[in-house]
Amino acid sequence: MAQIIDGKALAAVVCIEVAAEVQKIKAQGGVVRFAAVLVGDDPASQIYVRNKQRACEKAGIEFTLHTLPATCQYEDLTALIRRLSADKNVNGVLLQLPVPPAVVGDRLNEVLNLIDPQKDVDGLTLTNAASLVEGLDGLVPCTAQGVLYAINSVCPDLTGKNVVVVGRSRIVGRPTALLLNNQNATVALCHRRTHNVAEFTRLADVVVVAAGCPKLLTADMVKKGAIVIDVGINRLPDGELVGDVDYENVAKKASAITPVPGGIGPLTIAFLLKNIVAAYRHQNRL
Repeated sequence: MAQIIDGKALAAVVCIEVAAEVQKIKAQGGVVRFAAVLVGDDPASQIYVRNKQRACEKAGIEFTLHTLPATCQYEDLTALIRRLSADKNVNGVLLQLPVPPAVVGDRLNEVLNLIDPQKDVDGLTLTNAASLVEGLDGLVPCTAQGVLYAINSVCPDLTGKNVVVVGRSRIVGRPTALLLNNQNATVALCHRRTHNVAEFTRLADVVVVAAGCPKLLTADMVKKGAIVIDVGINRLPDGELVGDVDYENVAKKASAITPVPGGIGPLTIAFLLKNIVAAYRHQNRL
């Protein structure tokens, strides 16, 4: 049976480190401030924002939530993003996704790129994405950092390892693949157009699944002893919360696996806090 990679325990370590950094900043007379923007009343987004608020408050980071109704105009949202980006008292800015299509249409990228790259704690601006591609310093998407941290907790050296990432989203799949490549892993990035994903996953030492498809990765798609990281979180019609991995059966073949919930979710928030502090330090040249 696979070793369970306890995301809550790993996240707690990161959060303790962040809280210690925040205390040092406060001792020097500084204040770390973070602003989140929530458009509409999506229940899941409200829960995610509330979890971020609690984590910030626990770490000593000042949190402010700015809400806009789902009926707001595109101009209302962009004006708010511009204001927060220009505010010298705000160190990190995050637009909670998804944003109602009626507000942004196909212009979400334009809105995200209004965020000052130095305050882009989600790592989604073109500037930070380019920095990741080039291996330069920048703010990296939080979930991708959490995935790497979880893998490194059981496999510190990824040199030469075969890794398959299933899902190519800009938030998880693509940045995760780049981070893994930067650690000298050999990475295959699969997606919905990939023919026979199982041909790739069966050869992998590490499989990361972030496709948003319940129980997509089954036991016959994984080689014995593989490390399996499940980023998915899906609610079934009966209310059950499951990941993108058939956990019960895959855990019998894998050497290590993340649970859902309690795996990558807590690490995502932990690395958001880490990004906020990193943003503060960069802005203040510390």
